[in-house]
Amino acid sequence: MKKAIYSTFLLCILSQIGNAQLESLHQVIQGEKRAASQHFNAPTTRALNNYDIKYHKLEWNVDPMIKYIAGKVTSHFVPAGSLSFIQFDLSDSLIADSVVYHASPIVFSHTGNILHVNFPVAIPGATLDSVSVYYHGVPTSGGMGAFAQGSNGTDSIVWTLSEPYGAMEWWPCKQDLIDKIDSIDVFITNPAQYDAASNGILVSTSIVGSSKISHWKHRYPIVTYLICMAVTDYAIYSNFVPYAATNVEVLNYVYPADSALAAAATPNIVEQMQLFDTLFGIYPFVNEKYGHAQFGWGGGMEHQTMTFMGSYSYDLMAHELAHHWFGDKVTCGSWEDIWLNEGWATYLSGLCYEHYSPTLYWPIFKSNVINEICTEPDGSVFCPDTTDISRIFDSRLTYYKGAMILHTLRWVMGDANFYTAVNNYLNDPGIMHNFARTSQFKAHLEAVHGSDLTWYFNDWFTGEGFPTYTISWGSVGGNNINISLGQTQSHPSVSFFELPVPVQFKNATQDTILVFNHTFPGQFFSATLSFAPDTAIFDPEQWIISASNTLVSVGEIPQTQNLNVYPTITNNTVTVFLDQNETDFSLDIYNANGQCVLSQKPLGNTTEISLKNLDAGMYYVVAGNGKLIKRQKLIKY
Repeated sequence: MKKAIYSTFLLCILSQIGNAQLESLHQVIQGEKRAASQHFNAPTTRALNNYDIKYHKLEWNVDPMIKYIAGKVTSHFVPAGSLSFIQFDLSDSLIADSVVYHASPIVFSHTGNILHVNFPVAIPGATLDSVSVYYHGVPTSGGMGAFAQGSNGTDSIVWTLSEPYGAMEWWPCKQDLIDKIDSIDVFITNPAQYDAASNGILVSTSIVGSSKISHWKHRYPIVTYLICMAVTDYAIYSNFVPYAATNVEVLNYVYPADSALAAAATPNIVEQMQLFDTLFGIYPFVNEKYGHAQFGWGGGMEHQTMTFMGSYSYDLMAHELAHHWFGDKVTCGSWEDIWLNEGWATYLSGLCYEHYSPTLYWPIFKSNVINEICTEPDGSVFCPDTTDISRIFDSRLTYYKGAMILHTLRWVMGDANFYTAVNNYLNDPGIMHNFARTSQFKAHLEAVHGSDLTWYFNDWFTGEGFPTYTISWGSVGGNNINISLGQTQSHPSVSFFELPVPVQFKNATQDTILVFNHTFPGQFFSATLSFAPDTAIFDPEQWIISASNTLVSVGEIPQTQNLNVYPTITNNTVTVFLDQNETDFSLDIYNANGQCVLSQKPLGNTTEISLKNLDAGMYYVVAGNGKLIKRQKLIKY
């Protein structure tokens, strides 16, 4: 009785832990999703991409008590060719006061969210030049993103969050996923009682009258949406992550009322950063800092070197730190490929559990993620509509499924090849501190894996849904077993999920995991173990996204049925021979893609099947009854 009570108690505790972890994951993702979803939809017009931004000097004047910004943005650029005008993305809600070029005001227009600036003389291509825009106004982000003003509980705060299309709501920029800015300097002027957080290193603060001016300097390439600002009354302290030759400062700007809670939580960043360093190389911005700045939302935002945090949960800190490898160092080159940011960050938060809590939180993490993915039968990791903010940041597809298909890919490739390929991807000179598409990520995987992975990305990246497995197994006497693997798919976009499938066989004292190369539905396998099993468990380490699986022991399965097909190369009919007259067998013909294209009952031991309605190609004749499966290859010409 005590044992039963203890087991029930333990199950309750594990359930509570799992629910708490899932809720933490939801908070991370929904916080990001809610913040992003408050932005306007994708702009219908964009500034022309006919120049390369090299440097921004960003000078902003804000007061946390007021939703208002006044600024001067000086942009240094190199034209792609002769340039008679330049364009910036800037919301029509803001007022462009003047544009200065070589110390003189020049002609500009501002309409349709485009600031169009005409130069007095065309600038030759490949010539470094600059222009300054003076502007002011009230950003129209509704106080929920892009540029927000509100309360930190005891005082006022202004903060920004520009992903994906919000930067233009508060400053004139080139808002794209094409051109990273080589470096920036940020000067923030605000009332002297407040502190300002931003990207890079804090070079100086100075008091001028009743104002404080903070100068932040960042000398790594940065995409527009990762530039940030937050101003309020902050408590400031640092953690340090030791490396072989240096310590990375983690600079924390937290609300004074939450400083004790934050100080107890942020030391977890040490083990997380050290793990990511071990797996993916040293922190990408090691010459500057990492930081947290508390802001007025429940999630987080991976602003480069200064993550904005709504709370300090373990999951959230790991997720946003992970983005500095996947999202900041290497940024998705299209919102179609947002999983390269968010799927990776979600997976790295799971890797923290794998390495620091392998027997408790890691299995729970995988179960939670798989269960969430399988709540709906459809949806691709590829984002087909980048005008829909909610679809870009879909928690089930972009975050959870994006993370889990990385995990399954790791299973397909093996750890050594997987991590080698990922590090090659992160350090590719054309990708590092630049942009990447899924095709480039795939190419690095294939280069190490040594074979084409198009089948995998067709199934799991552009394909929708997931498999459901039906597994029948039994002994053939003693230690010999037979196993039949059936599969159905939740969505017609994928005809068959071809994967190595792990099954654990065990008895009271011994166990082993066998991996079956599952290439078509109803596939039959046999194996000899070193012991007689009495139990089988499908995918015990949770490598595969699947749901509603059934695993049935069918007792002893005599493998006496033989299947012969003649001729194996034909253009019209084929004759199938079974050595027993099995009335419960079916005969199915599958094409090379694993689709059943013809099915009928056998007519005794000998059955003739017409192929006249099938295209030329390779097929498989499969005979089976749920317990015993046989197949034979067939070619129609």
